[in-house]
Amino acid sequence: MKTIGIVQARMTSSRLPGKIMLPLDGQPSIIFQLQRLRLSHTLDDVVLATSLDPSDDIVESTARDAGFNVFRGSLHDVLDRYRACAVHFSADVIVRLTGDCPLTDPFIVDEVVNYFQSSGCDYVCNTLDDSALSVPDGFDVEVFSISALRQAAISATIPSDREHVTSWFTKNPKTIKTSHYAHKVKYPYYRITVDEYADYQVVSSIIRSRSKDSNHFFGIQHIVEVLESHPEISSLNAGATRNSGYYKSVEEDPVPLSRPDKVPGIKCHNGQRLWTRARNIIPGGNFLLSKRPEMFLPERWPSYYSHASGCEIVDLDGNSYIDMSIMGIGTNLLGYNNKEVNKEVVGAIRSSNMSTLNSPHEVYLAEKLVALHSWADMARFARTGGEANAVAVRIARAATGRDTVAICGYHGWHDWYLATNLQNTTGLSEHLLPGLSPTGVPSSLAGTVIPFSYNNLEQIRQIATDFDLGAIKMEVQRSSPPNPDFLEGIRSLCDAKGIVLIFDECTSGFRESFGGLHLKYGVDPDMAMFGKALGNGFAITAVIGKRSIMQAAQNTFMSSTFWTERIGPVAALKTLEIMEREHTWEYVTSIGKYMKESWKLLADKYNIEIGINGLDALAGFEIIGRDPLKYKTYITQEMLKSGYLASTSFYASTSHTHNMIDRYLDVLDPIFESISACESGNLSIDEILESPICHAGFNRLN
Repeated sequence: MKTIGIVQARMTSSRLPGKIMLPLDGQPSIIFQLQRLRLSHTLDDVVLATSLDPSDDIVESTARDAGFNVFRGSLHDVLDRYRACAVHFSADVIVRLTGDCPLTDPFIVDEVVNYFQSSGCDYVCNTLDDSALSVPDGFDVEVFSISALRQAAISATIPSDREHVTSWFTKNPKTIKTSHYAHKVKYPYYRITVDEYADYQVVSSIIRSRSKDSNHFFGIQHIVEVLESHPEISSLNAGATRNSGYYKSVEEDPVPLSRPDKVPGIKCHNGQRLWTRARNIIPGGNFLLSKRPEMFLPERWPSYYSHASGCEIVDLDGNSYIDMSIMGIGTNLLGYNNKEVNKEVVGAIRSSNMSTLNSPHEVYLAEKLVALHSWADMARFARTGGEANAVAVRIARAATGRDTVAICGYHGWHDWYLATNLQNTTGLSEHLLPGLSPTGVPSSLAGTVIPFSYNNLEQIRQIATDFDLGAIKMEVQRSSPPNPDFLEGIRSLCDAKGIVLIFDECTSGFRESFGGLHLKYGVDPDMAMFGKALGNGFAITAVIGKRSIMQAAQNTFMSSTFWTERIGPVAALKTLEIMEREHTWEYVTSIGKYMKESWKLLADKYNIEIGINGLDALAGFEIIGRDPLKYKTYITQEMLKSGYLASTSFYASTSHTHNMIDRYLDVLDPIFESISACESGNLSIDEILESPICHAGFNRLN
């Protein structure tokens, strides 16, 4: 009889995503576990069973590189994954193990397998009887026959039975003969599995306690001794519940479904709980305003994701959503988890992301960006938009020897920008961000940054008369297109006064042209910044400019270790290659325009007044009524119930389709009808809202 140990593992764990790749003893956790299992005397083979989801490509390649057999099957139907894996490897007896138990003891496995072979049972487990447990959590072993597995695969219909593989066995004692195995040495209860980060800390601490001899095998006895002698380690996760994942899924089992991830009546409990935890330990909950739940649907927003692909996102509760909102804050123009980009990034990781020497890819990327912009000669790179803006301002000031900068638009969080509000607390109110406090910004910076309004050429001309400007920094286009001669007028003003003109294209770049949006209007700056879509979700920003200005960077100090890592440039080069090949800017502009037109038609249908704004590929709307924020909250609330992440913005990607938009509009239609009823007085928006009103800006989050 052929006995195979099958270890199930995936990257998209809801409680600790990517845990199987966390390092243990200098290697990924899953490899550490598989190598321990090779010491078993009863297993003829050890196989890793992962899913077909693209997020698990790295799991397969890592295991194969380490010399292990791998099988890939359904992400959610783990029972069928086991069945197909067992058939593929001609198993007669299957030992089920999970990738969250890296310290599995191979000799504990042998004990259970030997008992199974002599028991005449269909299924044996050492944790079947809670009252007779003899091993800590993390040493679970289940052994069953191929015939029992086939029977379960045919008969199990409840989602939790298909997710947890063997739960159907214990519910059908007349069909399946089962038995609990109690080990002769009864070990005390400890939690030595990895479901939370605290669990990982426990396991890591145990491994660090082992002998310095790398060949020294440590089993369950050594592990228990460590925990007994170091209560400070065991206390890290002492309050956790055994098999909490199973009990959670059983509690939420609906009627049998063909797709376990599509659960009617979306619940986001885990995301909300984690957000509560986050606010207690991270100021504000996170470090990006645009991703805070209060900006969408307070107390009900999913908040965190498990995995994403295309324009679909799965949250920590397994709910699947179509992102008809801001697509990673505008970063994922090619959709989430793009296979081509990911492949290049994985290659960069395998070749080492960092070294003492430089990555050649930053040279290749600089050459590519300069080639796309005939006016530019040089480039520098950072990893965030705020950094790139700060770099550009520093270079411009160094090149001109002048401190004062005029700005129009949003350019990040750094001191130089927030200094706008030192003299006038409403200075940035017209620049997307009302209520920004300059607390912590040195008062000596007052007067160094002067705001001006978009499309107001006379205002910026007057500012250039009143102040000795070193730079004018602005977004090429805001909510509406530039007036005729506005950009040209600013270009002429800069030429006449020796002012450096900087276009912030971190958001607008590559949306409506292959390069900067300024190419569309035929006005060249002296410097420009790109980010967001440049790396399709990987951190990379660029500052390009004329040689005469960029060389000033040599006269000032700007240096950062991770500006030299390899992943960002590699991702950007592949992203640019795909953009150029597929003319992505044409597609996202077209589909965004279609969305704008559809919003207008829907509003007209229900006699709702709306304002539509933004680039076609970065579209948005606002309901012009008595309660715009309440309506925005209501839209998000109702769309979420139907499986859409949606508000009043739509950042188009190449993963969005016209059919997808049509289905979205079918859901939005009755929502607009209800808003129309509210506007006419036939319905109260307060009565149909199920959460607090979403926030409008920084001042309501601090």
